[in-house]
Amino acid sequence: MGTSKKSGTLQQYERHPYQSSVDHLISQLVPLDREQGLNPVQVNELRSRYGENKLEGDGAVKWYAVLFKQISNAMILVLLLALALSYGVSDYIEGGVITAVVVGNVLVGFYQEFQAEKKMDSLRALSSPTATVLRSGNLESIPSAQVVPGDIVVIKTGDTIPADLRIFESMNLECDEKILTGEAMPVAKTPDADFSHTNELECGVGDRLNMAYSSSTVTKGRARGICVFTGMYTEIGKIAESMQGTTRKENRSLSRKKHGNLQPAKGAALRAWDAVGAFLGLTVGTPLQIKLSKLAYTLFGCALLLAIIVFAVHKFDVTSEVAIYAISTGIAIIPESLIAVLTITFVTGMAAMRKRQVLTRKLSALEALGGITNICSDKTGTLTQGLMTVRKAWIPGVGIYSVANSEDPSNPKQGQITVGPAKSKSEMDAEKTARQEHFDTQRSGAALKFELPPQRSEKDATKSDAYEEKLAEDTKEYDGMTPELEALLRSAALCNLATVRLNEQDGKWQTTGDPTEVALQVFAYRFDKGKKILEKHDGWKQISEYPFDSTVKRMSVVYRAPSDQETMIFTKGAVERILDLCDDVGIGSDRKQMTEELKRDIYEQMDMLADQGLRVLALAAKPWAGEFPEDVDVPRDQVESKLTLLGLAGLYDPPRLETKDAVRQCTTAGIKVHMLTGDHPATATSIGKEVGIIPRDFSTLSKDVADSLVKTAAEFDAMTDAEIDAMPELPLVIARCAPNTKTRMIAALHRRGAYAAMTGDGVNDGPSLQAADVGIAMGLAGSDVAKGASDIVLTDDNFSSIVNAIEEGRRMFDNIQKFVLHLLTSNVGEVVLLVLGLCFRDSHGYSVFPLSPLQILWINMLTSGPPAFGLGLEKAAYNIMQRRPHNTKQGVFSPQILCDMIVYGLLMGILTLLTFVIVVFGVGDGDLGTECNRTYSPSCDTVFRARAAVFAELTWLILISAWEIKSIRRSMFRLNPHSTARFPLFSSIYTENRFLFYAVALGSLVVFPCIYIPGFNDKVFKQRPITWEWALSAGAVVVFVAGMETWKMVKRSFRWFEGDEMEFKERKGGPLDRQGFFSFARTLSRTTSFGKAATRESRVSEA
Repeated sequence: MGTSKKSGTLQQYERHPYQSSVDHLISQLVPLDREQGLNPVQVNELRSRYGENKLEGDGAVKWYAVLFKQISNAMILVLLLALALSYGVSDYIEGGVITAVVVGNVLVGFYQEFQAEKKMDSLRALSSPTATVLRSGNLESIPSAQVVPGDIVVIKTGDTIPADLRIFESMNLECDEKILTGEAMPVAKTPDADFSHTNELECGVGDRLNMAYSSSTVTKGRARGICVFTGMYTEIGKIAESMQGTTRKENRSLSRKKHGNLQPAKGAALRAWDAVGAFLGLTVGTPLQIKLSKLAYTLFGCALLLAIIVFAVHKFDVTSEVAIYAISTGIAIIPESLIAVLTITFVTGMAAMRKRQVLTRKLSALEALGGITNICSDKTGTLTQGLMTVRKAWIPGVGIYSVANSEDPSNPKQGQITVGPAKSKSEMDAEKTARQEHFDTQRSGAALKFELPPQRSEKDATKSDAYEEKLAEDTKEYDGMTPELEALLRSAALCNLATVRLNEQDGKWQTTGDPTEVALQVFAYRFDKGKKILEKHDGWKQISEYPFDSTVKRMSVVYRAPSDQETMIFTKGAVERILDLCDDVGIGSDRKQMTEELKRDIYEQMDMLADQGLRVLALAAKPWAGEFPEDVDVPRDQVESKLTLLGLAGLYDPPRLETKDAVRQCTTAGIKVHMLTGDHPATATSIGKEVGIIPRDFSTLSKDVADSLVKTAAEFDAMTDAEIDAMPELPLVIARCAPNTKTRMIAALHRRGAYAAMTGDGVNDGPSLQAADVGIAMGLAGSDVAKGASDIVLTDDNFSSIVNAIEEGRRMFDNIQKFVLHLLTSNVGEVVLLVLGLCFRDSHGYSVFPLSPLQILWINMLTSGPPAFGLGLEKAAYNIMQRRPHNTKQGVFSPQILCDMIVYGLLMGILTLLTFVIVVFGVGDGDLGTECNRTYSPSCDTVFRARAAVFAELTWLILISAWEIKSIRRSMFRLNPHSTARFPLFSSIYTENRFLFYAVALGSLVVFPCIYIPGFNDKVFKQRPITWEWALSAGAVVVFVAGMETWKMVKRSFRWFEGDEMEFKERKGGPLDRQGFFSFARTLSRTTSFGKAATRESRVSEA
């Protein structure tokens, strides 16, 4: 089987695990209790013995690929060309410096990108499939790589199996093993299958029914198994070890027989293009990376064009003087530090998102987040806390059981249980009127009745809960079990996969399972009728299970009763789906035959529960006539028919306290929120109103708009695409949502030009996550299939984390625009200076460059680079979440950025050119000397002094532009208009980004030694010390800042390029463009759902 590289320990057994009993396997590994699992000491011992559970070379970073990528960069190619020309004309100082720059740039870029790739690998590992294991009696979710042989692994529908398992307990388990066997049909597993009399050759992998294999997926059921093989010892590991070669793209075949005589030439050409494109970065990478690669090669072409222009001006008499000038223009147009700055920005952005509970799986998501216009979010656990608790249970003929004062959803011993009569809607309306009159009396000291606005009534609604309880005088405390209640509890506990147990060590209740099932199980435990009690103490025995299916929205189990061995069917699910299967309602003397009138009464009770924000489930049961066949697959529709309705359970999942603020932030950011949930329409509507997705009062809207806001999946799916497109507004709430409904919603948004994000956690959410522009998976409750189809993963399943990710994405996009503008502006300025400088001819007719090649390299690498890094670290702008999403089609190079680049570049080039002209032709005698491009002579003194003045000036202009570009539109002197400081400039440029401040300050001071150090100034930079010329350089800085400020003022005054940057308060929109501002509700608590300090209080009234 092979040897562990870490310790030399074999993963092997006396007989293959599928041939052995589980107890025999455990005896070969480590002492183990199936109910407790491994303890930490055993885990560490097994991990040191067998190593990590991963395939060799999985996700490894190839250093040579990263190195080749750096060398193939267009920036480096231009420098290599300049290097060759420098050595070709025997300018060894310049050639040596360029060599150092090339080597340094490649090494720095290699290190940065290599570290970035390693960081990406570590982040991918965090988002890789996870495993649920039983350790020290607790279920833990861990990365699959941490599973060790001997772990008790729990798997369920939708999971990717983390390692090879020997199954010892299962319920309707089926696995998709086509990755191993090629068989499309799932394989049903049987834990008790006996293969002790077969050998490994007789029984193939697909026939070992008591084994589950790594990387296969669970399509049905659930199970527990012991891990027997990990890493390269798994069946998939053996395949990976033997596999070689890579998958090619379409039409890359060289086969003449299959595709015709021309196919070899066509395939070879396409393969060559793939190789060249990948090498040059034109066919691989994110959209932004590809766009920047195209920019780099466009600039490379411009460099060649400029070189040709230089040669043409000198009539192609390419002497060393001409070649050096061509080198200068080629170097000037290339932003050598661009790729390094971009890499660091991505790495820091990913790390920042990780701190904000967002895991980035794809770099393209970083670029896409800032452009999101619509978010389609699930409700449970995302908009709400995901901590379900049964608040009310309606039992026909008995009344309503209510649970109050229970703060811990996991503790069945906490809270107060009361019983009251079930009232009709008319009775409830009468009580509401009485309650309103009571509060009218309280408000008026003179007991005068007066009317309040509906919004004020809404605000008082939460205050009336206590009084409502007082009005229900016929409500009493729970005083004992009844047969009707016992039947309901039995169905709730047995038709349930959740577990509830008291941890005696810390005295806390622990639960595992789906929150809905946990709530029902805890409710049963309140009356000492939990599943464990019923099975172990009362003797109920499970025979079969029909798992919850999203298509039928119900689950059923088959149990054998302890006393008379009668077989019972217990079913729970959506009320609509259960009622259609029921022939009777209630038990005993309250048993009634289902009629249309009785069904209407039940729906009325359901609606009243749902109107209170409760998720309503129906519970039913029936006896099975005769013996239930265990060896025959009984059709589901035969089991789930002729049921007896036992009652309704109303479950409450409170919204997260931070959700409403997050919805409000989305509104101010130009993002519309849609809630797509599987809940009942009334429940979904109630939560939608509570978090501000839809208005509380629809009367202010036109009828067609109001009718379109809330839809059921059945209504939405029944509409054609044309009918959906004709709706005045797409639904903001879709209830009873099915997986295909989400996909249709994304398609409808795309047809309206929206850029949409979709959340998902289930196996069936994969298509909608992939169809969305940004797929968002849940890290806690999400299935591995959903995570694999997503772009980002929320590690806390919190809607506000989506808003955090969008804010961080916008910040990164803004910063990328800023440093791209900063770098390219300096390049445009240098090119303008050098191209216009072609007209300056010496006595031999050769052009004298205003800047030497090494001065340009110094400016591009050491002057522009650090401020660009600083701009990449800029904090989010004050109004970043008050602007519309950016245009995803334009990307970084928007019309405003391109126009700014030209304006600032021309201004920079003209100012430096004027300085050169004033020094040489104004104060000087106009003598350009002889061979001043190569070496210093007394005749070149004026030219060298002019170069020094230009060098100092250009350096300062580039550095000061970094502060100006901190905001594309706002004045540098008041970047934040809401600042109360009298002189906010220092605070803006120092306090908020000290790295950028010191980069500018130190860069400004470095100019002086460059100009005054003997030998270094004239031999390397070809410049001389200056005196009065400093005034020109300093004066140009003032003119340059005034020019940039004037251009910004013109843009603001004439509202040029305003577009997407218009703030929320300046935008005009309809009533639905004010999500989160619909009600007077106030966030009373200063803490979030997780007890962390909230960022702001919500005190926003109706606009």
